[in-house]
Amino acid sequence: MITLNNLSARIVGRLLIDQASVALPAGIKAGLVGKNGAGKSTLFKIITGDMEAETGSVSIPKNARIGQVAQEAPGTEEPLIEIVLKADKEREALLAEAETATDPHRIADIHMRLADIQAHSAESRAASILAGLGFDAAAQLRPASSFSGGWRMRVALAAVLFSEPDLLLLDEPTNYLDLEGTLWLEDYISKYPHTVIIISHDRDLLNTAVNAIIHLDQQKLTFYRGSYDQFERQRSEAMELQTKAKVKNDAARKHLQAFIDRFKAKASKARQAQSRVKALERMGTVSAVIEDHVQGFKFPDPEKEAASPIIALEHGTVGYTPGKPILQHLSLRIDTDDRIALLGSNGNGKSTFAKLISGRLPATGGSVQTAPGLKIGFFAQHQLDDLIPEHDAVEHVRQRMPGATEGKVRARVAQMGLATAKMSTPAKDLSGGEKARLLMGLAAFDAPNLLILDEPTNHLDIDSRNALIQALNEYTGAVILISHDRHLIEATADRLWLVKDGTVSNYDGDLEDYRNTIVQSSKGKGGKNKGNGGEEQLSKAEQRKANADKRATFAPLKKKINDVESLTAKLHKQIQVLDKDLEDQDLYDKFPEKAAAKVKERAEVVAKLAKAEEHWMTLSDEYEQAMAS
Repeated sequence: MITLNNLSARIVGRLLIDQASVALPAGIKAGLVGKNGAGKSTLFKIITGDMEAETGSVSIPKNARIGQVAQEAPGTEEPLIEIVLKADKEREALLAEAETATDPHRIADIHMRLADIQAHSAESRAASILAGLGFDAAAQLRPASSFSGGWRMRVALAAVLFSEPDLLLLDEPTNYLDLEGTLWLEDYISKYPHTVIIISHDRDLLNTAVNAIIHLDQQKLTFYRGSYDQFERQRSEAMELQTKAKVKNDAARKHLQAFIDRFKAKASKARQAQSRVKALERMGTVSAVIEDHVQGFKFPDPEKEAASPIIALEHGTVGYTPGKPILQHLSLRIDTDDRIALLGSNGNGKSTFAKLISGRLPATGGSVQTAPGLKIGFFAQHQLDDLIPEHDAVEHVRQRMPGATEGKVRARVAQMGLATAKMSTPAKDLSGGEKARLLMGLAAFDAPNLLILDEPTNHLDIDSRNALIQALNEYTGAVILISHDRHLIEATADRLWLVKDGTVSNYDGDLEDYRNTIVQSSKGKGGKNKGNGGEEQLSKAEQRKANADKRATFAPLKKKINDVESLTAKLHKQIQVLDKDLEDQDLYDKFPEKAAAKVKERAEVVAKLAKAEEHWMTLSDEYEQAMAS
């Protein structure tokens, strides 16, 4: 159990967390969500002890190991596999001691402990993690210094996963992963044996890898069981009930206040008026629901529709060095209404292909035909550095609108989703999300026929990502999308192209098919018919029989889970019925005793539901671990 009790924290005088409390059961996998700037990373610093809370305390089991991705990516000359292996400090210490120990009893203890922590399979486990994050066998032997910063961050992530801490803290881990690495991480986290807290705006990660959500909102922490979609539904229902409760509370208070105002001066009614005053004090108030407004996106539609195909490639070849093509045999067409997502691991050529069709990289062979008058907008994360640091958004846009009035310039900036207060802020002082909005607006400034977006969501929170989805679906031009955000792809793309083995081809399956392929592929990278630890795998028929036998063995446990699920569904319905009854104002006026009984009954049902959900989670974790073993 991890307990955060009455925590308060400030950054530069701004109160981010105010008397917030939450308790997390051991082994839970929780997503920490909230608006950008709400204080999620600050909360991590308090948990790790890197920052002192203004008030409150953090309670973590004694001797529990806390792990998070190192802020500085490794850049040494050591091979990647060695960097990851060294992350297990206990194993390293034991192996070093084994080299010099002379006491037979101590030597025996060392080797027993090495066996307990599965030191014999350490290299295969480390290799499996690195493979899942995109490093093949040859790459694992290369020095870290030979990789770019983004790839080194993957090594840092691999190291903390390999060390398997009791509490794993991950802050936006998918920002430096491609879709393939993200899919692998989802699967890995869902089976992680200890407690995990993930800060993420990746909706699919929060739906697949976690079983609880911690919401940091209005400086408070609220705990929800279930996936992100379940959290959204529960929160929406709670907000609706709170709004209704406020309306009733305001009406009741207004009624009491009217009686007090009317009769407080009359001696004959003084006693009744005084009783109404006390009733008004006891009643209290219901807080209004506060919803943060999310700035939208707006991509201007093409002024003139280009003729299809807008781009046609015939036997195209592209690369950076003569005689060394990155992609070849490219025979594809893009039409005016295409919505295409590019799949494929980083390093396979997705960005190269995007540069080719945008005209930023010439073909080295074959032909690339574009429609007359075709306009292309291009956004890529690395372009954030192209913004002029000292110039604000208005100055960036004014350069594109010479002679336009100040009002028109500011109106165009507003279409990019930047708040009025941020329009005059220098680019260097904008948040990552605000820079991304400005840059996307500049990319689409001339109403392009084709919009190419390369990882557009890295700095956007979930609500901003939803706004981007809406804007893309309203945009009438063609879209080429490169993203690790599966939800964004599923919501906006209707075609999938796979960039692999030096070419680009149509992918006939959907993203779930692709996810299964990636997960299964990463599990088999240790060699044919070998598991992650190097042990022989069963044939498919044997595996099916083993799985069937395992399901039969744990059928009673599964039945218990189903029974608890039925009970929770029944309790949810019971609460809904009670809530509907309690919405009736006549119940309070005509049958106050009955109303009080129903309020009490609802509290009892809510308590039963909380207990049932706790039991369900315990049973489910037990079942998942049993089936995975």
